[in-house]
Amino acid sequence: MALKKYKPVTPGQRFKVISNFDEITTSTPEKSLLAPQKRSGGRNNQGKMTMRHIGGGHKKKYRIIDFKRNKEGIPGVVKSVEYDPNRSARIALIVYKDGEKRYIIAPHGIQVGQEIIAGRGVSPDLGNSLYIDEIPFGTIIHNIELRPGQGAKIARGAGSYAQLLSRDGKYAQVKLPSGEIRLILTECKATIGMASNIDHSHNVSGKAGRSRWQGRRPRVRGVSMNPVDHPMGGGEGHASGGQPRSRKGIPAIGYRTRKKNKSSNQFIVERRKSNK
Repeated sequence: MALKKYKPVTPGQRFKVISNFDEITTSTPEKSLLAPQKRSGGRNNQGKMTMRHIGGGHKKKYRIIDFKRNKEGIPGVVKSVEYDPNRSARIALIVYKDGEKRYIIAPHGIQVGQEIIAGRGVSPDLGNSLYIDEIPFGTIIHNIELRPGQGAKIARGAGSYAQLLSRDGKYAQVKLPSGEIRLILTECKATIGMASNIDHSHNVSGKAGRSRWQGRRPRVRGVSMNPVDHPMGGGEGHASGGQPRSRKGIPAIGYRTRKKNKSSNQFIVERRKSNK
């Protein structure tokens, strides 16, 4: 895929950089794989606002994604690569030999007409879903399960991927997108390749309206508030601020919020690299 820049004919196009969507082959989704999606606007069941900065946005329907890849041994063909408004990566419509249709997260480089398959004894080709105990060391993978049969939980966003480092007994060491090295059961599944839309992080919306289309309302900076509203508020002129922290006083930089006795700590071999 590639990025598209605009000539500044209008102020909103001056810094606008978006995908050119050249990998997308159809604009009409598969009706049988659509589901309604309600939105709360940040309100609870009493109608009171419990989450700020949420509301508006374009209507969307949910695309039912096959994260489990449990249709084993039956080959499928990629019919189309589509845009999904609910996620950053692209999705691919797979038509299996028995006629069933399913959506999957499209791997980077997948083509219409390509055949994919899931299960044991499958070759580690792009788009195939394998058990981790059969994936070669050093392979780039995405859509990784944390528990066998649970469905993919890790490396599902645009351009994200992990790398299989080693295996020891029933666990494998996988380097995650954050840099963390984690133990994952070898009975879990993963998909070969990296998630599509790898240039997503370089997109620049160019104007506030695009955020409103996506259901995000304006966010007021803490330093522009009064001291009663935010710990960083108040002060004369530019004298306000202080240590970056949330509205509730939780530091934004360097403060660890992970519980010390969290049960999954035993599976972390190496923590992700800190920014400090």
